[in-house]
Amino acid sequence: MKRFYKSAGVTEAPDGFGVALDGKPVRTPAKRPLTVPTRALAEAIAEEWLAQAEAVDPKRLPLTRLASIALDLVAPRRAAAVAELTKYAGTDLVCYRAEQPAELVARQHAAWQPLIDWATLRFDAPLTVTASILPVAQSPASLKALEAAVAAYDSHRLAALHLTTAACGSLVVALALIEGRIDAETAFASSELDESYEIERWGEDAEQAKRRAGLKDDIALAARFVSLLAD
Repeated sequence: MKRFYKSAGVTEAPDGFGVALDGKPVRTPAKRPLTVPTRALAEAIAEEWLAQAEAVDPKRLPLTRLASIALDLVAPRRAAAVAELTKYAGTDLVCYRAEQPAELVARQHAAWQPLIDWATLRFDAPLTVTASILPVAQSPASLKALEAAVAAYDSHRLAALHLTTAACGSLVVALALIEGRIDAETAFASSELDESYEIERWGEDAEQAKRRAGLKDDIALAARFVSLLAD
């Protein structure tokens, strides 16, 4: 799409802040006004639009895309989004450990156990760890506690949580990122621990590298989005 505007700026709205191109409000794909809770996030979104060249590249509008997801896909179906995320806790990555080799076992324990301990204290949601390939049943009380924690987020943070959980394959890792317990680099390293270990041993192909880079970008985007929501 050819760039059709000269300026991009922030506007005030009843429910937060919007972004305008040449004075006209930016809208989501579902035609909703693109409004966000903080000026800092609105300014960052406006900067994305200002940074576009002669052609508008949607790939260079990640904050715009995530804000649109929050408004178009998360807000209208919050209950479904919460339920979908809570399912991850039932088979969370950090609960499934290797039996061997010893080095991998040690790495998993060092990276994942502190997150499980944190979730236990932060949400009163202890999770069972297993070295079996068979699924382990988690406590209904713990799952309920995690569901309540997820449901407490507003739609924008819920969108960031959803992006992170999908990228990490772990609700616990995603919650730790959104809550500021870990940073994006640590979240990526924790979620890709097993694969990184295999890459050290056998190397990495181009397709694998591209996939991992995409996941890393998603996690970093979610972290930035949440930090802008806090400003």
